[in-house]
Amino acid sequence: MSRLDELIVEFCPEGVEVKPLFKVGSFYGGLSGKSIDDFSNGNAKYITYMNVFSNPVINVEISDQVRIFEGERQNTLEYGDVIFTGSSETPNECGMSSVVTQKIEEKIFLNSFCFGLRFFDRNLFIPDFSKYLFRSEGIRKQIVQTANGVTRFNVSKKKMCEVQIPIPPLRVQQEIVHILDNFTTLEAELEAELEARKKQFEYYRNSLLTFGDDVPRKKIGDVLKNGNASNSISKNNYKLYGDFPIIDQSKSFFAGYTDDETAIPPILPCIIFGDHTRIVKYSEQNFAQGDSGTKVFIPIDSSLNTKYIYYAFCNLDIKSRGYNRHWSIVKDMLIPIPSLEIQKEFVRILDYFNSIVNDISIGLPAEIVARHKQYEYYCNKLLTFKVVKA
Repeated sequence: MSRLDELIVEFCPEGVEVKPLFKVGSFYGGLSGKSIDDFSNGNAKYITYMNVFSNPVINVEISDQVRIFEGERQNTLEYGDVIFTGSSETPNECGMSSVVTQKIEEKIFLNSFCFGLRFFDRNLFIPDFSKYLFRSEGIRKQIVQTANGVTRFNVSKKKMCEVQIPIPPLRVQQEIVHILDNFTTLEAELEAELEARKKQFEYYRNSLLTFGDDVPRKKIGDVLKNGNASNSISKNNYKLYGDFPIIDQSKSFFAGYTDDETAIPPILPCIIFGDHTRIVKYSEQNFAQGDSGTKVFIPIDSSLNTKYIYYAFCNLDIKSRGYNRHWSIVKDMLIPIPSLEIQKEFVRILDYFNSIVNDISIGLPAEIVARHKQYEYYCNKLLTFKVVKA
């Protein structure tokens, strides 16, 4: 019998109580009455939407500021609060939670696109337990069902009040936190090692693609031509399944699928460039274009290896001059063009390093995927409780 099993037998052998949120706490809103100018010359910290969406634990070491005037009545964060995102483009991303797990010595405010839950009894939950509970599969399913909308989905506060949560004894919560923290710590260590390898890969790529003056340079726009043969697919046609995956830079490139018969795939292999995101991708698989800002290219002739051009394209420091570095600027940047034989050899070497860093079937990426699946399994198992009979 595990330590957790022993604690359950000792403290809740008949099961745990389950209550709706409105019986254990109350909701509060984010900032109100603020203009754009209030965020350009701030005097107080505030939590952004992405801070909540991306982090199970609120990051309070921030520089985001808003102007708060003397006597202004606005809600501030407190230790133990659970913060939720209020809306998203998909229901599955609505109501993402983040928890305040440390004491706050200063006033920190909340953006207007999120809302908070404050427990009536501050000792009901260990905040580190809440960070796992409200992102667990069972609770997430309930929260997703509170969202409604068409093009953008919003959480219904009325429905959120009815979300049912288990309330295990604190000793049980502590042991679950101990187990799950060990999983997340290991995964974080693996992620850090993988990030170090990615930087190493970028270093090798830069070293390999640094040539002397004897190797000619050409503008990126002069070695590529349009390789897209498809019209843009309407967002109304995005599906969970279909013949073609949809590339849409506004949705981090992969946006779903389409079975639209007008979706003619590009010439392959090809290079994809996001004119606004400045992200460069390489594809050997068919896809459909989801937005007009995504550009698709192929080399101008057979003396150029598509994968080599992609690696050289990636090696351009296209983020160094700020957000407005679109294709109109990037196309005039120079890349080295060695012989085709050398291009192919460099692709072979870089593909090997790239597989070590990014291939989820081998090495660190595979271990991270396995550890994450293991974490999700135990998280769902540990946070599913026998319910005490009324």
